Amino acid sequence: MTSTFPLFATAPKGVASLLFDELKTLGATNLKEQPAGVLFEGTLETAYRACLWSRTANRILLPLANFHAPTPEALYENIQEIDWSEHMSAYDTLAIDFNLSGSRITHTHFAALKVKDAIVDQFRDRCDERPSIDTNRPDLRINVHLHRDQASVSIDLSGDSLHKRGYRVESVKAPLKENLAAALLLRAGWPEIAQKGGSLVDPMCGSGTFLIEAALIAMDIAPGLDRDFFGFLGWKKHDEPLWEKLRNEALDRREQGQLKEKPGIFGFDADRRSIRASIENVDAAGLINDIHTLQRDLSELKLPTHAEAGLLIVNPPYGERLGEIEELTVLYADLGDKLKEHFAGWQAAVFTGNPDLAKRMGMRPHKQHALFNGALPCKLLRFDLQEKWFIERPVLSGGVAMPKPAKPEELSDGAQMFANRLIKNMKTLKRWAKREEITCYRIYDADLPEYSLAIDLFHDVNGKRRICVQEYEAPKTIDPAKARTRLREALAVLPEILEIPMEQLFFKVRRRQKGNAQYEKQASDENFIEVTEGPCRFLVNFTDYLDVGLFLDHRMTRSLIGKLAANQRVLNLFAYTGSASVHAAMGGAKSTTTIDMSKTYYKWAKRNMELNGFDKTNHSFIRTDCLQWLEERYQENNVWNRYGLIFLDPPTFSTSKRMERNFDIQKDHVELIKQAAHLLTADGTLIFSNNFRKFKMDHEALGDLVIKDITKKTVPKDFSRNSKIHNCWEIKLRNSHEIISSFRS
Repeated sequence: MTSTFPLFATAPKGVASLLFDELKTLGATNLKEQPAGVLFEGTLETAYRACLWSRTANRILLPLANFHAPTPEALYENIQEIDWSEHMSAYDTLAIDFNLSGSRITHTHFAALKVKDAIVDQFRDRCDERPSIDTNRPDLRINVHLHRDQASVSIDLSGDSLHKRGYRVESVKAPLKENLAAALLLRAGWPEIAQKGGSLVDPMCGSGTFLIEAALIAMDIAPGLDRDFFGFLGWKKHDEPLWEKLRNEALDRREQGQLKEKPGIFGFDADRRSIRASIENVDAAGLINDIHTLQRDLSELKLPTHAEAGLLIVNPPYGERLGEIEELTVLYADLGDKLKEHFAGWQAAVFTGNPDLAKRMGMRPHKQHALFNGALPCKLLRFDLQEKWFIERPVLSGGVAMPKPAKPEELSDGAQMFANRLIKNMKTLKRWAKREEITCYRIYDADLPEYSLAIDLFHDVNGKRRICVQEYEAPKTIDPAKARTRLREALAVLPEILEIPMEQLFFKVRRRQKGNAQYEKQASDENFIEVTEGPCRFLVNFTDYLDVGLFLDHRMTRSLIGKLAANQRVLNLFAYTGSASVHAAMGGAKSTTTIDMSKTYYKWAKRNMELNGFDKTNHSFIRTDCLQWLEERYQENNVWNRYGLIFLDPPTFSTSKRMERNFDIQKDHVELIKQAAHLLTADGTLIFSNNFRKFKMDHEALGDLVIKDITKKTVPKDFSRNSKIHNCWEIKLRNSHEIISSFRS
């Protein structure tokens, strides 16, 4: 087949323009970029070269026919119009890939069967023999795309996605596909950097995909050279001599590329299993002497010895689950610090599905590219690591820096009303706090709707005062400019009334959060302050998180837990910074078990417990998904592993690996409470709390439990103006034997 014919190369979303340039260099003509790939013309040699050399394509398709197929019958009839004996024999195997959109035929599997039947029936009618099906490695793979009743039928010359190079023998969780990794390297300018002798560093290399693809590019190695199968190998019109010629040419180019001076390519990862996987894959790619990998935490990242200024590229985690965001914000901030400290003069490329996290790096990207990782929209952020692109990393809350306070002459009559209310609150609450020996409390909670703020006063162990101001996000009906003006007024009068310097005032924004956003870390100062609550001492942090580490509205709940904990085994689920566990330990608990998924909170909780003089002897900490842990304990049904007191304070919404859908406190609280109550001793107590204002307890579904609403009992005086700040119940087993039997059934 020396003549030119139409071809279509598919590509990951956002990569088509790169594929366009790539195919042009491989001899393609009449190229037309489309959302799903590139339509082009070429000879059989062009098609073979695309399969062998394309770094960005998914598949190379040879179109056979286009026709209208509004019904299964029309599909069948038109497929039979194609002479399949030109492409395969009756003794070959085939597979059908069928995808559809916006068509009257709606069932993909049924449509694929129709195509198969049409081909098989054609052979059976002609020679009483029929091809068989092999979905794994067929002699001929047929691709059918049906869009708005218009069918396009093609032979898949690649046979399997071209991202499967053949070197991946070991993998890690959610690896980056090889052709996407290559596309990112091309976008980041790696070919030019490598040609000039620059090095490449991936500080979170996982299974080594960036490293291997970078080496293949730098050493002029065809990405498909180590594949042992292509779709055209079983095709009747396959030209074996032509293919052997192209493979030998690629082998010669690889040999020449390995002889020339090669750039330094370095990969690091904190996970030992990832490094092991990367070494296995690098070895399988024949590049073990060309790529250097080492187990190293991001905190230890520095310029590799003998590395020349080049490209640092990384695909850090994006944060998809509860408890991850605050850790990842630290990670992104640390990454930015390391780049600025050790990689001045380099280029950097960060591929992320969470660009907001990348803002914490303290650098401004000079270029951004929109791409997709599977179905997830992502961005490739490119940084020129020069000081002119570095920016201060402000203390942010919900992405908003603290505004400048208003000047005295700018204050309105409303500002005076706000000041008067604050003075009145302080007089009342100060006397109460002193009488109750309370050092941290709320002094204002949107008392005036125009000044929608929550203001908390904290005294540290040395008596130094700090103010945490949280602005409730204004509804859309409020003019943003007016809301901003009132905020600036409030920030102006607060230091004067409370007699504190401005640097002891901290500002945050409370938005209506979805999923993980409420746990997002705001900075990485690690500036912990010690405060007291009753007999307990806690570490709080005003700069790094949306919440400071101590929910003041649960002060009385924690005190209750301390009173109930004497001589009990105590379980604290969704433990946050472990403050309830500390109260339980201080109250004389036999033991405490503190569980939270967040690495940050896990460490914080341990520090709080140690701060109060308790060691690990009777106080354990588990970092895991509480929902999954509860499910596992429920299935174990270990009657000896019971707790006399359980504190269950779940989020309103989260995701969990064990669930096929999102966790929702209203929809899922029955199962959650039953599983937690299953771990109670016969006379044990479960304290269940949540912060969903519209929450309704399903008493009927939990009829085997004794449920007592203690919300009013647990809302402190300083939160009495906002009685719906949280919900709280005391729950006991009505009859331990009956309830366990009921739960198990």
